[in-house]
Amino acid sequence: MNELRTRGVLFDLDGTLADTAPDLGGALNRLRSESGLPELPPEVLRPHTSAGARGLIGAGFGITPDDERYAALASRFLTIYETALCVQTRLFEGMGEVLTRLELASLPWGVVTNKAARFTLPLMRELGLHERASSIVSGDSVPVPKPDPAGLILAAEEMEVDPARCIYVGDDLRDIDAGRAAGMRTVTAAFGYLGSGTHYRDWGADHIIHHPLELLTLL
Repeated sequence: MNELRTRGVLFDLDGTLADTAPDLGGALNRLRSESGLPELPPEVLRPHTSAGARGLIGAGFGITPDDERYAALASRFLTIYETALCVQTRLFEGMGEVLTRLELASLPWGVVTNKAARFTLPLMRELGLHERASSIVSGDSVPVPKPDPAGLILAAEEMEVDPARCIYVGDDLRDIDAGRAAGMRTVTAAFGYLGSGTHYRDWGADHIIHHPLELLTLL
C-alpha cells in the first residue's frame, strides 16, 4: 500500500459496501403484491436501489414524492424492509478482504450513507461490521444528506483524519459530488448500482474501480 496519501477510507453503503438490492427489491415486490401487482425482476429494480424508497417506489409504481400516494407507499415500504434487512444482503465479493487489509494497515474505515439510522445500524450489526467501523454516519445523522458533504466531514472528524487524506467510495453521482465537496479523493464503484441518468464515466471521480479489490491499489 502507498503510505503517502491515504489515512482513512469511507464507503457508501448500498451498492458500494454491500449488495442490498435483493432485500430492498424484495420489500418493493411485497408492496406491489399487496397492491395487486406482479413482482418485477431484480434486474429492473437493481439500478434504482441506491435511491432508496424514492427510487424503488418510482420504479415500482411510476410515481414521484409529490404524488399524493407516495407518502403512504413509502411508509409501508420502509416498514416491510425493516422486518427483513439482511436476509439476502451480503458484502460485495472481495469487500471483506478489503476491510481486513485496511485494518491490518491500521487505516480506519467508515460508512457514510443516506440510509436512515434505523436501518443502517441494524444492518451493520447483521453484517458483523458495527464494531469494526470507525465511523457510521446515516442520512439523518446530519442536517442535510448527500450530495451535501456534511456527513463525510463528520465521519472524517470521528476517524480523526484530515478529509484531504480520505478516500470516499460510492456508486452514485451524489457520492462523487459529496466527496469532492468534502475535499476527499473520490472513487466510483462501477460494480454497484450506478443509478440512471449521467454515465458514471462522466461523474468526474478521481478513480473508477470495477471490483472492490482494485481499491487496494489506490491507497
